[in-house]
Amino acid sequence: MQSDAEKCAELVRSQIGDARIDVGLVLGTGLAGIADQVGQAIVIPYDQLPGFARPASEEQPVLVIGLLGTARIAIFRGRANYNDAGDINAMRVPLEMLSLLGAKCVVLTSAAGSVRTDINPGTLVTITDHINLTGLNPLIGERGRDRFVDMAGAYDRHLQERFAIACGQLGRKIHEAVYMWLPGPSFETAAEIRAAQALGAHVVGMAIVPETILARRFGLRVLALGMVTNLAAGLRMEALTQESRMRAAAAAASSLARVLTKFFEIWVVESRMIR
Repeated sequence: MQSDAEKCAELVRSQIGDARIDVGLVLGTGLAGIADQVGQAIVIPYDQLPGFARPASEEQPVLVIGLLGTARIAIFRGRANYNDAGDINAMRVPLEMLSLLGAKCVVLTSAAGSVRTDINPGTLVTITDHINLTGLNPLIGERGRDRFVDMAGAYDRHLQERFAIACGQLGRKIHEAVYMWLPGPSFETAAEIRAAQALGAHVVGMAIVPETILARRFGLRVLALGMVTNLAAGLRMEALTQESRMRAAAAAASSLARVLTKFFEIWVVESRMIR
């Protein structure tokens, strides 16, 4: 019997033929506009994809497949987070499907709050490591030895270097950061932010970590990016709302799309040469 991921891969293949997917891209809060930059787009609503969990956002979630620069890309416009329905495996089927379609890499994006006064809103960070003290893990309950995934080097250094080159060519500054996962949906307290600082985190957010664990489980290399939308609790004076975070992320979406296009141009050409 086919799994949901296999059914989804078969459905996608029926529309794109034998074309290989180079890379997947998971869009975080406020970044949906990046999907509008895709050429020759094929759009498949999540409702048509078995096992795709729907996010709680009002926007219609879709899988967009097409060209961004020189890369054939599968964009998940709409991600289901743990805080949507308490499902730590919400992104399992999409990421397994991506692997079945031949992709070797996934780019994860997320809005993030800064816990450092030297990392201000508007800053783009590459995530080099994460902290997860929640006790939650999407591999709990799996059978077999594959669930024991090595997370050392989970955030691919080679991809980070290529992304830094893309940023440099476009004159965009980039910071490196450790990401602490606090699944929400409530925002963090000032005491939690002090704990994050003490533990060595630079940013906090409600995504990325379950997806990174699943991506590594399915053999996908990971580049994770955080768009800093706000200073965290205890570092700001004004109240924080989801609407303000989405506005801040959307304002940066076009700039991030340009950097991603350049990154895909660099990395995809390189990866095709060594296939």
